[in-house]
Amino acid sequence: MKIAVIGTGYVGLVTGTCLAETGNEVLCIDIDQEKVNKMQNGEVPIYEPHLDVLFERNIKANRLRFSTSLEEGLEHGDIIFLALPTPEDEDGSADLKYILGVADNIGKLIKDYKVIVDKSTVPVGTSDKVKAAIAKHAKVEFDVVSNPEFLREGFAVDDFLKPERIVVGSSSERATKLMEKLYKPYVRSGNPIIIMDEKSAELTKYASNSFLAAKITFMNEIANFCEKVGADVDKVRIGMGTDSRIGKRFLFPGIGYGGSCFPKDVKALHKSGQENNYNFKILDAVINVNARQKLVLIPKIENHFDNDLKGKNIAVWGLAFKPETDDIREAPSLYMIEELLSQGANITAFDPEAMSNVKRKLGTKINFANSMYEALKDADALVISTEWSIFRTPDFSKMKDLMVGHTIFDGRNLYEVKDVVNEGFKYISIGR
Repeated sequence: MKIAVIGTGYVGLVTGTCLAETGNEVLCIDIDQEKVNKMQNGEVPIYEPHLDVLFERNIKANRLRFSTSLEEGLEHGDIIFLALPTPEDEDGSADLKYILGVADNIGKLIKDYKVIVDKSTVPVGTSDKVKAAIAKHAKVEFDVVSNPEFLREGFAVDDFLKPERIVVGSSSERATKLMEKLYKPYVRSGNPIIIMDEKSAELTKYASNSFLAAKITFMNEIANFCEKVGADVDKVRIGMGTDSRIGKRFLFPGIGYGGSCFPKDVKALHKSGQENNYNFKILDAVINVNARQKLVLIPKIENHFDNDLKGKNIAVWGLAFKPETDDIREAPSLYMIEELLSQGANITAFDPEAMSNVKRKLGTKINFANSMYEALKDADALVISTEWSIFRTPDFSKMKDLMVGHTIFDGRNLYEVKDVVNEGFKYISIGR
């Protein structure tokens, strides 16, 4: 099939590459000429495990191409994916200016029947707005479909190629058949393609992410309470997770969720509720608790240093909001770093993938190390903010030799408390 993907951000690039991998001819469109040039030369603009291999293979096979021309994309594709940003607006709502702007242009350029697919995460009712924007100018038939993505950063390629489910929101039989044909190769193991109306599909994405954010937030509350009463959150987590009604996933406490999806989607659903005279009280709590949780280690650090952080050398392991990505959007590490800097601390950080992004954001405010151990030289304490695998089995003897102070503040509970204490460290984690 011939596919056009408008937007080559995280979702668009993974979508386009993975659609090409099953034999489709994909043309990806982006307004950034420099970015398009780099992609045409085989340069992947984001870090995502396994994406580079598929990217290179499909470019060589001429199944994956890039352009800045929307008109060329519309001429090429029978199905047009809109994978455009929906940034958080000042009031917490999703800003639809990019999607509606492209929809308006599609209406002016469309010459024959197309299926326009909302792949971006959008509020309920967006498909109607896209349809209206196109119809304002279009003189041919078209259909608008809602097809939310469920890609986890760090696992996006596997998630696309082997989805647990595919949600298609469409009231058009013609469009639905095309979408089923497109996605059939990805569900050969029997996982479902779920057909529903457009509004339900749009809400499914927001509801899914908000539920997972609430699950994470609940465990963070339990962890904070464990510290008050002397319970161990790890034991509580295991006791809860063996209940099949609850499940084991998303029960690990820490320093809050971040990234491009959970923070934005929770706020957007909350705002959509307000716009429809419905108050999501549970989302009020999720938003407020998560904001507090990102700084939950700060009082512990202040207490350790008797409220005097001026001149203290703090090492930070992990900058990305989660492992296996270079994404620093809403990363808890950045909130902690800003607070530590405001109190006069010196920061030296290491992250396997995200340091270049942080350099663009913070410049010379902090120091960047070439390795996890280099970051520890003369450090008064270590703060762990991302659970990268390389941090899980460190050489504690080497750490002890490099550090001036032997204190670890672990925002991800990577180690057994007794093991770290036996190595001669003071170890402060979450809920234990």
